[in-house]
Amino acid sequence: MSNVSGKTSNGFTYEADYQPASAGRINWTATFRHKGDYAGMRHGCVHGMLGIPAEAVDEAVKVDIESTWTDAA
Repeated sequence: MSNVSGKTSNGFTYEADYQPASAGRINWTATFRHKGDYAGMRHGCVHGMLGIPAEAVDEAVKVDIESTWTDAA
């Protein structure tokens, strides 16, 4: 399992865990906070990650987290 953290474009911070699934998929779960207060959780899956370097996987997960949170908020 790996971890990423960041801040979304609408000001929420997040901590996320992700792990490989099968066939190049990565499953992630993120907890969001706003000014330190719990704001919600989301989960998702990134496809096409077979043979991709770890740094690129981190970035793909962060992009998916951003779009999942900001499209839903």
